[in-house]
Amino acid sequence: MNVTVLIVAVTCIVSFLAFSNCVLLENLLFYPYRIWRNNEWHRLISNGFVHADGTHLLFNMFALFSFGAYIEESFESIFGVKGRVLYVVMYFAAIAAADLWNLFKQKNNPDYRSLGASGGVSAVVFSYILLNPFGYLQLFFVINIPAFVFGPLYLMYCAYAAKKGGDNIGHTAHLTGSVFGFVFPIIFEPRLFNHFIQQLTQGI
Repeated sequence: MNVTVLIVAVTCIVSFLAFSNCVLLENLLFYPYRIWRNNEWHRLISNGFVHADGTHLLFNMFALFSFGAYIEESFESIFGVKGRVLYVVMYFAAIAAADLWNLFKQKNNPDYRSLGASGGVSAVVFSYILLNPFGYLQLFFVINIPAFVFGPLYLMYCAYAAKKGGDNIGHTAHLTGSVFGFVFPIIFEPRLFNHFIQQLTQGI
């Protein structure tokens, strides 16, 4: 069993349990007010294992399953034996990093809570864009868009939606996780950025 399948399986199990267990959900979701007052720092990671509903869970896990195996194998090829470790670190670090803005912004707001693996999933998708810019991503599960086109459009949408507000979607978390996933592999292998640029200049 690869790591991606394991993460998907555990996340599905915990999320399904939390759907009918309010205490479990409350103990795992991202809750800045309690993080600062009770030192419940596990919430930066644990919120990635719970979701708002079945649709939220299905969308995130489908995306993770679709792109995660490719990134997991690519990391192992690029980084050797530590590749899978870096993949796991990137995924969970992205979940935490995606919540940093609201960790400080909402620290005194007892009503703010969030949940979901979107930050980590966004990181995996944008690692895919870095490594395979001419691969395809589906918009609305129908329209195929080259990864290097999808990336900027998605970032612009997230920035716009985060500024506009008015919904319950964590657009800032999506934006942060996406950037994290693109930059993380480059930190450990800077030549990946040059390879990305070369693929673009040769392919366009």
